[in-house]
Formats: sequence, structure tokens, C-alpha cells
Amino acid sequence: MNEMFPIIYLARHGETEWSLSGQHTGLTDLPLTAHGERNARELGERLGDLTFAKIFTSPLQRAARTCGLAGFGNLAEVDHDLVEWNYGEYEGLKSSEIHARRPGWQIFQDGCPGGESPDQTAVRADRVLHRACAVSGNVLIFSSGHFLRMVAARWLGLEPAAGRFFALNTASLSELGYENNLAQPVIKLWNDTSHVSE
Repeated sequence: MNEMFPIIYLARHGETEWSLSGQHTGLTDLPLTAHGERNARELGERLGDLTFAKIFTSPLQRAARTCGLAGFGNLAEVDHDLVEWNYGEYEGLKSSEIHARRPGWQIFQDGCPGGESPDQTAVRADRVLHRACAVSGNVLIFSSGHFLRMVAARWLGLEPAAGRFFALNTASLSELGYENNLAQPVIKLWNDTSHVSE
């Protein structure tokens, strides 16, 4: 590990019933499925050889449980900025249902009525990155899909709408770092699920 250029590891929570069905799960506090719990343990095995100076988790149980099953529950600090995007009126709906109401809708462009705008979500992502970058050493973050996609966009200095370009599976691992030990933010690894069983 290069102390001057640490890596920020992003871990998306394991499977839930709504991630399986494709329903938008913002602040609804769903548990992991049995499959999601198994994948969280597999994620922990993948992370086992790494050392972290700081670990942060969303307070929502799908992320906190993934963190715990991965072996980091007693080490993690809860960060309320890590909750998933507030979907407002779109909570629990599938994208097809939202598009039936609002053709062409895109969360990273349009946000959610009664919930968060892309700019509001980006502000939270910026705060998370500011805290992570203040740590001397590698950081591990457990959170949810749309929010972590926003974190990636903001890491690269992109506008909030760019989050749409970063697909992210459950129980995946990603790495935010720097190019060739220069202070140029890059994505070193994205949406890796090689550790996850079918």
C-alpha cells in the first residue's frame, strides 16, 4: 500500500428481494436474502487480505449487514451520508413503472419527485469523498448502488448525470485510486463480482 495514494474500496450491499425484483429501494430498510448473505460472506473472503485504515457503512441494514457478514461490523463507523438515493414517490417502483408515468426518465438526470435531486445526492457523495480522502490509508465503504455510482462520478470530477454510465451489481467490489502515483483520480477496478457465487 502506498500511504500517499490510498485506495477507496466501494462495496455494494448483497441481494435483497427488491434488488432481485428490480424495485427502487431507497430508504426502505430491507434485509438481505439468503443468497445476499452468502454473497456478503464471499465479499468478506475477497477483502480478507486487505488492510483498511477506516471503514464506513450506511446505517441501512442491507449495507450494515453486508459489512458485518464480510467481517467488518465491529470496525465500521456508521455514516448517514451513505444511505441510498431518496426515491421519494418512486420508492418501490420498477423502472418500467416509472417510465409509464414519465417516459424518458433518468434518475441521474431527473432525480425523484418528493425525493432527492442529482445535485443533492452529489453533495452527499462529495462529503463522503472528503472524509475518505482525509484518512491516511485505504478506506472501505459499504453502501447502495445508485449512491455508489454517484460517488464514482464525483471522484472523477464529473457532473452528477455521469453516474448513469457506471453499472453496479450487488455484492460487487470497486476501487477508486490514482493514475501511476499521480494525484489524478481514476477508477482502478469497477463492478467486480468474480468472488460471488451464482
